[in-house]
Amino acid sequence: MTRGNQRDMDRAKAQKKLAEQNKGKKKDGVSHTKRAESDAEIMRAKQAAKEAAKATGQTAPAKK
Repeated sequence: MTRGNQRDMDRAKAQKKLAEQNKGKKKDGVSHTKRAESDAEIMRAKQAAKEAAKATGQTAPAKK
């Protein structure tokens, strides 16, 4: 029993599927820990701005 080109077709199908899965992923060169630190800093700044606005009795600043 020969399989013909089924193995080659399956490999091509698997490569196509893998390419589709990786299509939307970002590759910007930033490591996970650096991104986490950056996100944490942004959130701390937002939290400080909100607390400052709350302390002065103002509403939260408008979103951009």
